[in-house]
Amino acid sequence: MKEFGRTSYPKVAYINFEGNDRMKHFFEGDLEISRIVKGLSLEAECNIEPENTLIIFDEVQEVPRALTSLKYFQENASQYHIIAAGSLLGVALHPGTSFPVGKVSFLDLFPLSFAEFMQAMEMQKYLDLLLNQDWNLISSFKDRYSELLKQYFFIGGMPEVVAAFVQRQDYNEVREIQLRIIAAYEQDFSKHAPNETVPRIRMLWNSVPSQLARENRKFVYGLVRKGARARDYELAMMWLTDCGLIHKINRITKPGLPLRSCEDTKAFKLYMLDTGLLSALSGLDAKTLLNENKIFMEFKGALTEQYVLQQFKCEKLLPVFYWSVEAGTSEIDFIIQIDNRIIPVEVKASENLKAKSIKIYREKYLPEISIRLSMSDYRNEGWLINLPLYALPSLPEIFSQK
Repeated sequence: MKEFGRTSYPKVAYINFEGNDRMKHFFEGDLEISRIVKGLSLEAECNIEPENTLIIFDEVQEVPRALTSLKYFQENASQYHIIAAGSLLGVALHPGTSFPVGKVSFLDLFPLSFAEFMQAMEMQKYLDLLLNQDWNLISSFKDRYSELLKQYFFIGGMPEVVAAFVQRQDYNEVREIQLRIIAAYEQDFSKHAPNETVPRIRMLWNSVPSQLARENRKFVYGLVRKGARARDYELAMMWLTDCGLIHKINRITKPGLPLRSCEDTKAFKLYMLDTGLLSALSGLDAKTLLNENKIFMEFKGALTEQYVLQQFKCEKLLPVFYWSVEAGTSEIDFIIQIDNRIIPVEVKASENLKAKSIKIYREKYLPEISIRLSMSDYRNEGWLINLPLYALPSLPEIFSQK
């Protein structure tokens, strides 16, 4: 937000509400705009001018009345430009808070995608190759792309983590920051969630790596706690989903438009928000991942699926589901919708090109096109496109062409 203000406005008035008792007391008064602007100018030590100054409200959930004031700015003083951010904003609002519905535009922030990670690593030329789909040249530099992908699996896309690695190339520092982020999330459980739900949130959150490590990654409540039932963890799951810490991917019984009309809400998979945080929560060290220790191979599939799902979320290729037959003998890892096309996506962690499930799905539903993501080179077989995992950023470009 500060960088946006620095590059786009003459002046920036930054106010951080976290632990700011002065601002809490200030907003307990009336919400008359001229009074608020005068107080914000003093707090930010910046003369706020309409249209010339970007006003930043950081950690706005800490002062609910500041959030309410956005309504009055929009209705009575739209010449002032305000951007606000809040951790866990969707679940941290205090009871009785007047939220300015319809007065605020929302933007969800995700971890850096693999494409953005390459840009941060100053590998723009490699990204341009992917976007331009120069497959012969891409294949020649396969080893470099594979190395970048392995780094992304471990580092992930949390901005502070990526920035630290770009500056110092220290995997130990990466893991320290990741563990600190996880600890901060867990503190937020206690701070914002209902007290009686906190233990279940922790158990559910900590069970995600073991859920994904299974060959059949369908979520099983019994892995959270022996004898656990859906009703015991529904609120905890909703809390983690609402605040963006996990992604819940439901099964569909058949491909139809809209996809949501075909979902089976009782069968689903849970993924985390970031590959790096998943590897940290799993206790996966850098040597095991980067050197592809044989012991790691069992978890590699889970980490690869996490990576693919994360890219879909970052690129807004929504909605995302998965498909399986009732008996569980065949499963398509992801079903995505691009425009009006329903596309099955099979994910392979290595160069394994067996596509049994894709073939069963094709015989049953006759999709126009199918995608197999693996470490093999690009190949278009007409009905099936094999796309290298590291080339996932090129998927929107492929589908923008006839």
